[in-house]
Amino acid sequence: MKITLKDGSVKEYSEALSVYDIAKDISEGLARVACAGEVDGEVVDLRTVIDKDCSLNILTANDKEGLTVIRHTASHVLAEAVKRLFPNAKITIGPAIEDGFYYDFDAEPFSREDLDKLEAEMKKIIKEGHELKRFTLPRNEAIQFMKDRNEPYKVELIEDLPEDAEISFYDQGEFVDLCAGPHLMTTKGIKAFKLTSSSMAYWRGDSEKARLQRIYGTAFNKKEELNEYLEKLEDAKRRDHNKLGREMGLFTTVDVIGQGLPLFTPKGTKIIMKLQRWIEDLEDNDWGYVRTRTPLMAKSDLYKISGHWDHYKDGMFVLGDEEHDKEVFALRPMTCPFQYFVYKNEQHSYRDLPYRMSETSTLFRCEDSGEMHGLTRVRQFTITEGHLVLRPDQAEEELKRCFDLTYYILSTLGLEQDVTYRLSKWDPNNKKKYLGDDEYWNRTQEALREVLREKNVPFVEAEGEAAFYGPKIDVQAKNVYGKEDTMCTIQLDCAIAENFDMYYIDQNGDKKRPYIIHRTSLGCYERTLAWMIEKYAGKFPTWLCPEQVRVLPISDKYEEYANKVCAELKKNGVDATVDARSEKIGYKIREARLDKLPYMLVVGQQEEADGTVSVRSRFAGDEGVKPLGEFITAICEEIRTKTIREEVKEEEK
Repeated sequence: MKITLKDGSVKEYSEALSVYDIAKDISEGLARVACAGEVDGEVVDLRTVIDKDCSLNILTANDKEGLTVIRHTASHVLAEAVKRLFPNAKITIGPAIEDGFYYDFDAEPFSREDLDKLEAEMKKIIKEGHELKRFTLPRNEAIQFMKDRNEPYKVELIEDLPEDAEISFYDQGEFVDLCAGPHLMTTKGIKAFKLTSSSMAYWRGDSEKARLQRIYGTAFNKKEELNEYLEKLEDAKRRDHNKLGREMGLFTTVDVIGQGLPLFTPKGTKIIMKLQRWIEDLEDNDWGYVRTRTPLMAKSDLYKISGHWDHYKDGMFVLGDEEHDKEVFALRPMTCPFQYFVYKNEQHSYRDLPYRMSETSTLFRCEDSGEMHGLTRVRQFTITEGHLVLRPDQAEEELKRCFDLTYYILSTLGLEQDVTYRLSKWDPNNKKKYLGDDEYWNRTQEALREVLREKNVPFVEAEGEAAFYGPKIDVQAKNVYGKEDTMCTIQLDCAIAENFDMYYIDQNGDKKRPYIIHRTSLGCYERTLAWMIEKYAGKFPTWLCPEQVRVLPISDKYEEYANKVCAELKKNGVDATVDARSEKIGYKIREARLDKLPYMLVVGQQEEADGTVSVRSRFAGDEGVKPLGEFITAICEEIRTKTIREEVKEEEK
């Protein structure tokens, strides 16, 4: 047989060999660092026997797939350590993930001290150097095998497999796990690892099923790589909006109010107000939108017309019971059906279109408790929601304008480099979930695909992520831990107008069905605030800061001048305060830095005499003494243009 290697060279063998044996034949050194093989594009175990012509790439820790194998093996070592120290724990699943691995256990919650003990036990297992051996069993024998080991979750997994499925296991000495692989040859291949955290999870992600304990970890080929990752993880923890936002006093949550229902303090509220006023003025004055205001709830009749009652009822807060109540209401999870009736309130001709409606909409969605986190996923949230009613010939141009508006907003906020784009398509294997036929979906998806191509942005395509009425362009961003969320969306809908009998009068006097674009220009204010807290580590651009300037009198004698400076700043629209406490000026400056303020103005005898201020900033440290009018002109220009000034490192200030 002929084996074509990655460099194009060909190896010939007269008998079948495992991937590991071929790696060893190529080089002893390669065999020592090999993690897996890639045969004709498919990642396989090193134990896989090759008996025919193929292409072969030996994967090491330098390959993403090879590192995944290391992490997958580390998850098995973790499971063995848990079974050693907590023998009553039941094992479930333990995959490798993007930045490491996890394993779920039916057990009592794990403390940090428990994780430290498990790490020590894992090191013992790795040092023991157990060989991982793969074997298979018929389905019935596999079920009995796991029943004998008292592992009910593994039994359930096997029972869900087809009768003729090959049930594979990996034996690493005293621990055996149901697994498809691939895995390292021995546990000694794990060079550097760390258990990072533990949390609660549900069996198979279903909140109606057993609560499990998940242990997260990561593994690398070198300690230096692990340390670099752990440093990034510590920075992520410092930037975590759920921690930092609370420390900065931007929001809080209260158990008696409920999970996913944040309370915004005056500081947090001011940031959202500034964003909201900017978006509303931008849309209304520069982008041709009209503003609507619609109810927070509606009868179920409305959602039945739109299709949400059939497709989205489980995600809604329903008030009442259809079997017993004359009228059943639901808090709105979206604004579109309400705005359709604003459009229908008057008759429109083809000349009136596009008719662009926008609303600062508070919405309600019944999120699962396990899915909620800080401000990124909540049960009540407010979005910049808009719906454009248009003629079919206007769709291409309006889709591009929606994209341009979103891109302009992201650029102004300094976020345009932090997003990716996704074309969210229907699932053709689950057509009952959607409105329209194959031709409808192919046509609408291609329209959005063409917008992304013309805008020359890289994008991925994802089946099953579309709304039930149409495909979407989703603008995606990751939080500090790498979890991806949708920040903004542009959706093309050529079907729903029929449900609501929406029409316009064309040039021949005939009624025609319009197309509709559903879009958010900024998205959810709560999620955007979380995003910006993490992006800027709480050091927002000056125009968004709830407190832009703090005036610091050197002593009580200069408090009156400090108040005059503050009043002049406020008169010019600058959010300013005075720190009149009887504290040393050094202490006041340090506190202002900890509060992440853009500017501090120190005033004393000389400043009062000259009508000046001594400027210290987050951006350049000591900026020197400036006339008050000059400083006001500069900061007002910075606020007006929404300038994002670069931070100067602390040691350079």
